[in-house]
Amino acid sequence: MKTITAADIAAMDKLTRVQFATSLPGAKPVALIGTRSADGLTNLAPFSSIVHFGSNPLILGMVSRPDAVERHTLSNLEATGVWTINHLHPDIVMAGHHCSARYPRETSEFAATGLTEHFEEGFHAPFVAESRFRLGMELVELIDIPLNGTTLILGKVVLVQIEETALAEDGSIDLVGLETVASTALDTYFGLTPLGRLSYAKPDRPPTRLP
Repeated sequence: MKTITAADIAAMDKLTRVQFATSLPGAKPVALIGTRSADGLTNLAPFSSIVHFGSNPLILGMVSRPDAVERHTLSNLEATGVWTINHLHPDIVMAGHHCSARYPRETSEFAATGLTEHFEEGFHAPFVAESRFRLGMELVELIDIPLNGTTLILGKVVLVQIEETALAEDGSIDLVGLETVASTALDTYFGLTPLGRLSYAKPDRPPTRLP
């Protein structure tokens, strides 16, 4: 095993350190975050920091990076209070990755990458029509993290759109069937391979495999 110290990490050049740091949590969910400014400009950006914070109410969080450059996603959801989470699948990975380019505010990533805006009545933010698994989010809280200038965004799930065959009666979602994509670092994407489901863990007996 190679040992890498904090001093070693500090000595890395910037891009190497970013690649290294964003690989440390392992493969993570990656999705396109759809927002629209108060004056109607749409934006689409990939995020791989989406985390489940609770089930009742159903809260998800994500992290916005420091505002060394203008953060259109954060400013749009601050202004409107809503955004969408659109899971990727292999057919839209290239377009989704292209959304990470630093487009000017007046350029919509939808138009620039060929993805299609989809709107639900009464919901201000755009969904990605090509996504097979989409969430509508409502802002709950923004928490600034002074240590590194990031912002934790907490939101309540108010709408879920999913292919009907992917949702089981027990609430589980067939992410493999949806071909949901995961990512690590800044540029590497993965498909999902199931290892199986296990029974609820109890201290008095080992888990068993579920059918």
